[in-house]
Amino acid sequence: MATLAVTNPTLADVAKATDPDGKIATVVEILNETNDILSDMTFMEGNLPTGHRSSVRTGLPAPTWRKLYGGVQPAKSTIVQVTDTTGMLEAYAEIDKALADLNDNTSAFRMQEDKAFIEGMNQEFADTLFYGNEGTAPEEFTGFAPRYNDITGPENADNILVGGGSGADNTSIWLIAWGPNTVHGIYPKGSKGGLQMTDKGLVTIEDADGSGGRMEAYRTHYRWDLGLTIRDWRYVVRICNVDVSALTKDKSGSSADLTDLMSQAIELLPAASMGRPVFYMNRNTRSFVKRQLANSTNVHLSMDEVGGKRVLAFDGIPVKRCDALTNAEATIA
Repeated sequence: MATLAVTNPTLADVAKATDPDGKIATVVEILNETNDILSDMTFMEGNLPTGHRSSVRTGLPAPTWRKLYGGVQPAKSTIVQVTDTTGMLEAYAEIDKALADLNDNTSAFRMQEDKAFIEGMNQEFADTLFYGNEGTAPEEFTGFAPRYNDITGPENADNILVGGGSGADNTSIWLIAWGPNTVHGIYPKGSKGGLQMTDKGLVTIEDADGSGGRMEAYRTHYRWDLGLTIRDWRYVVRICNVDVSALTKDKSGSSADLTDLMSQAIELLPAASMGRPVFYMNRNTRSFVKRQLANSTNVHLSMDEVGGKRVLAFDGIPVKRCDALTNAEATIA
């Protein structure tokens, strides 16, 4: 995997920079294999022990057309501070020593178990990245969906496109432009970036069978402190209310026109060069995007090379699968 510029570091870049022995980098590469969003997401150290505080400009000063001998009123911009918190995601793996030693390759056996735990943490992170809500689960961080869930009130409603669906079988497509001044992940100030894996070695498990019995086991501890900061809401676009049961390959009936909505989403980004824009959708939606494009006369789909890998792209923007996006979203009004 190619290393990106230090001004736009991914999780792998952060981990390799902070852990010279390479162990954490190996874990990060496993994560990237199981979820593409981790190889895209910019990560930066927060400026708080529990998160990150951003200063966001909310208004520009108004200039004045001055006439000769006329005055100019002083003006100023308006700025608000937004604090985003990080959550602590943890797990323990405990493997019976006798089982791990059976094949004379204890390390390899434990690595296979590590992959399963890492995959579980990876999926939990992806779910929280989109649907986490500190209002209902204070131990989590707040993801994208709770921040872009009102199409009439807040300012960021301008970046919510409606797919026309109703009921509770909807999904969303997200266009996210990752960057240090747009949208990025955070980890606490003074901590290491990325998933931390600690081998606790051989331990005795008390009450292993629920009846007071003991067991010798290998224990591994996993910890991942992370959160999300949206420094400029204009660099996230949500296409919501996509009724999955109504989708058709020829856009007939009440089917959402996915390619038209994606074209509109691109135009909502102020400047794509400010970050690395990527489309995210689940497997079912991605399939219909490809099928609708196959039934169109103007094809904007291509296979581009990003970081040495062949990636599906729409109008030059990577289109990636993220199965954390469900088909059971309620209608946003």
